[in-house]
Amino acid sequence: MHVAVASDPDGPGGRLADLPAGAPRHVPDLAAAIAERETTDQPRWVWPATSEIYPALLRAGVRVARCHDLELTEALLLGHEGRWGAPRSLAAARARLHHLPVPADPPPRQPEPPGFAQAALFETTSAPPSAAGFDVLQAIREVYEDQQARTAATEHPGRFRLLIAAESAGALVGAEMGHAGLPWRADVHDQLLRELLGAPQPVGPPRRLAELTAAINDALGMRGLHPDSPAEVVRAFARNGVEIPNTRAWVLKRVDHPAVRPLIEYKELYRIWTAHGWSWCDSWVKDGRFRPEYVPGGVVSGRWATRGGGALQVPKVVRRAVIADPGWRFVVADAGQLEPRVLAAVSGDRRLAAAAAAGDLYAALATDSFDGDRAKAKVALLGAMYGQTGGAAVPALAVLRKHYPVAFEFVEAAARTGEAGGLVRSWLGRTCPPAAAAWRDAGLDPPEEAGSAELPQGGASGRARGRFTRNFVVQATAAEWALVLLATLRTALEGSKAELVLFVHDEVVVHCPEEEAAGVAEAVRASAVQAGRLLFGDTAVRFPLDVSVVGAYADAK
Repeated sequence: MHVAVASDPDGPGGRLADLPAGAPRHVPDLAAAIAERETTDQPRWVWPATSEIYPALLRAGVRVARCHDLELTEALLLGHEGRWGAPRSLAAARARLHHLPVPADPPPRQPEPPGFAQAALFETTSAPPSAAGFDVLQAIREVYEDQQARTAATEHPGRFRLLIAAESAGALVGAEMGHAGLPWRADVHDQLLRELLGAPQPVGPPRRLAELTAAINDALGMRGLHPDSPAEVVRAFARNGVEIPNTRAWVLKRVDHPAVRPLIEYKELYRIWTAHGWSWCDSWVKDGRFRPEYVPGGVVSGRWATRGGGALQVPKVVRRAVIADPGWRFVVADAGQLEPRVLAAVSGDRRLAAAAAAGDLYAALATDSFDGDRAKAKVALLGAMYGQTGGAAVPALAVLRKHYPVAFEFVEAAARTGEAGGLVRSWLGRTCPPAAAAWRDAGLDPPEEAGSAELPQGGASGRARGRFTRNFVVQATAAEWALVLLATLRTALEGSKAELVLFVHDEVVVHCPEEEAAGVAEAVRASAVQAGRLLFGDTAVRFPLDVSVVGAYADAK
């Protein structure tokens, strides 16, 4: 059973219609109507965008089991059809169907720190029915029918349907995590900031940063140097006879100069102060919870992003403030060696799959083909996936090519396609951006804040494009495995008090009562097994998880 949902723009009501041909009906309280249907037949709700409707339902105390997100699905289909980046809103999809001018997508909503007072129960980022110039419920019906037909026409319709379902489920999880929030102790956060930085100052940086600034200036023979300015630092080192291309940590660590140690420490502490300091805590932590806005599929590989709050880049030292409620625990599950295992599964290389059946893939490779040298085996496999062709990788790659030719050719073929300007796809069908797009000369991990995830323009060599597509087929599939794991785990936790509170690429954090922790840990492991089967069927590849039950997030192994 599928039900189309359109919310009223100025009140709590809305309209519902069973698909494919049910009569529309207006309901004065949309949340109550949806809650009632959830208790009976749990339909799959078909709506323009989860981000427009579901947060309001959660605030009203309503959770849904399933949905079909038209906007996310449209983006996936457009990419598959070679139209990556075209407008994906309901209005745009309807306009394409009717051969009308296609409106641009509205700009992303600005992040709203906790406590922001919303004027209405439901607020949408696209035009409300009264202003759209068309019947929204009818448009939902038309676009959904069109998306079903286009999905059936993809190369692997079954896989693509799984991708759509997982993407839509991920949108539900993202909204639920933002609603529940990550437990956060503001008092512990303040204490650790004081330990690291010293007390906050009325004006200017805290004491430790001021001390390090003075030490850096003294070591470089400067006055008034701003260590947070890379250009100033590069020029200052040049005046001291040291040429450096930039101030990245790995570059600085190769330099023998007394300014290096305080500069590296300054950079680390400055990042904490500006990104997760006192102002950040005041803005984003309320009532003991950190509630960011997650953006499922916010990165081209399908990985998530955030809009405000930086939830996916919390430094480990700051995680000390992420403490479970009294009587509760965190179950933290991390998928180790995920991308190499995914390569073994998608390539069909039986010998690599046999190695991936072991607990430590690199150790198994070393025993099988690298004379027991685990480090060399790791260099070879990562070099193949990321396009490393020089240095220590050369002899290691030769061994990999000889012993695992199917896996090696899989990433080589993806690289050749990219170098020629072609498109590659993940296992389920997510398609990389075309070479002409702004993403051409960048890797797969842009800044995670969704509002700043634009990658640089400009021409890139075919070789750079090849490195991009080489890893896309692996990283995007790994993101799909993690997303299916998340959706499966969400279903497994229904009926318990456990709540998903954080998802970072291949790591999941569940907050649960202490007595439920063992069951949650087992559910996570079972979901990992099920995710592998749903994606790859009967494969020898294992996807083991490191699972920790801890009281503080920072204590997870």
